[in-house]
Amino acid sequence: MNSDNCHATEKRPLLFFWSLFPVIVMLGAISVGYFVFNIRAEPMILLGTAAAAFVGIAHGYTWDDILTSICSKISEALPVILIVASIGFLIGAWMISGTIPMMIYYGLKIINPQYFYISAFLLGALISVCTGTSWGSIGTIGIAMIGVAIGLNMPLAIAAGAIVSGCWFGDKLSPVSDSTNMAALAAGVNLYSHIGHLLWTTGPGFILCCIVYGYLGLSIDTAGSTPDTITTLMTSIGQVYHFNILLLLPPVIVLYGSLAKKPPIPMLFLSTFVAVLLALIFQRFSASSVGEAVVSGFKLTMADGLDASTLSKDLPRLLERGGAISMFSSFVTVFSAFSFAGAMSATGSLRNVIQALTKGIKSTFRLVLTTILTSMTICACTANGTLPLLLCGDAFKEEYKRRGLATKNLSRTTEDAGTVVEPIIPWSASGVYCATMLGVATLDYLPWAILCYSGVIFALLWAATGIGIARYEPGDDPEYVAER
Repeated sequence: MNSDNCHATEKRPLLFFWSLFPVIVMLGAISVGYFVFNIRAEPMILLGTAAAAFVGIAHGYTWDDILTSICSKISEALPVILIVASIGFLIGAWMISGTIPMMIYYGLKIINPQYFYISAFLLGALISVCTGTSWGSIGTIGIAMIGVAIGLNMPLAIAAGAIVSGCWFGDKLSPVSDSTNMAALAAGVNLYSHIGHLLWTTGPGFILCCIVYGYLGLSIDTAGSTPDTITTLMTSIGQVYHFNILLLLPPVIVLYGSLAKKPPIPMLFLSTFVAVLLALIFQRFSASSVGEAVVSGFKLTMADGLDASTLSKDLPRLLERGGAISMFSSFVTVFSAFSFAGAMSATGSLRNVIQALTKGIKSTFRLVLTTILTSMTICACTANGTLPLLLCGDAFKEEYKRRGLATKNLSRTTEDAGTVVEPIIPWSASGVYCATMLGVATLDYLPWAILCYSGVIFALLWAATGIGIARYEPGDDPEYVAER
């Protein structure tokens, strides 16, 4: 007891430089490690965590102080980690049951070339809302849509922009999206309150996308038939699966849960369970293959009696995905980011940095602008759109409360400047992924990925006018619980 008191009296407040030092180490390490040596960002974040720990120890803090703070932060992330794992199970089950493939098949079948751009946007939005994964949507409907665009000889930059906008729409608004849950978690906001508040910026962006993509489609020549590559793709999908209207039950369950504001995790597992039953009843997969798909992801080799030589060569990259193991990288990102935030919080470093950033800010507009610039800087420096949600959400939430603003304004802003901005940053993980999957350079589709930057514009507009800015009320400040 006396030893603890002794340690407590030896703790010294940190100067601004030492508060900022771990951030400098982290960003410097990422700049060299990621951009020069192509090392993932997570080890560099942990290097920043180590720097924060050493600074704390040098100022009289014990390792137990720092470890307790890190464990406390990581425990806050457990609900979202459970959701991320549940999403992995869900996508694997939806793939092997034929739910996602059926969406792709009939989406391709009913598209009118003149409405291609808006169809690509809306289909991407629908699937991403149902699945909660922008990468999964790009890897499924995105690849299919870019194939249609190639066959119809359409400008690929516009097509890719529409696809990216649609796929990232759901990554913002879906209750099963890991980034949406992370943004709400970090800011201490109820998940559905966060999603509802996002409509102030994402809603106008959605309408703007529909207008622009609809107008651009009017100039498309509708003469001609469906490209052979798409016909082959559709035939191949039909060879693998037996389609049935009941295959829509899994996404209906998720959508019902979202609209009825049911706890996300039970609804995800219910949808997964129903999809597993549908796979066993209607598809040609064994029970062991279904279990493997849920854990490790779907593979075409799981289908019994399937002649791979008769299938489209694009089918594996279209369908082979999902599984809880595929979500492991998200676990590592959450663990790394929250470890860094915990080490910084132990010494009050985060508070010192945020106080310096917000010093002199007297208006809501400048606070939102500061949040946006900080989020975009972290996203650009770390090549990761998740980190701004975790770091800025945790760091700024007390400042928003102090200024009488609900923290759902913060969670919305971090998504506007983090989640959807990432795919238009050429060196980011999402930017590289989209360019690779769609075959279109990031800077080429950037002007047409309207949803990826319209949120920032509307966020600043509402901050300047006061429209759509929620005031803080203590009764609206419960501890965030993902099950709520």
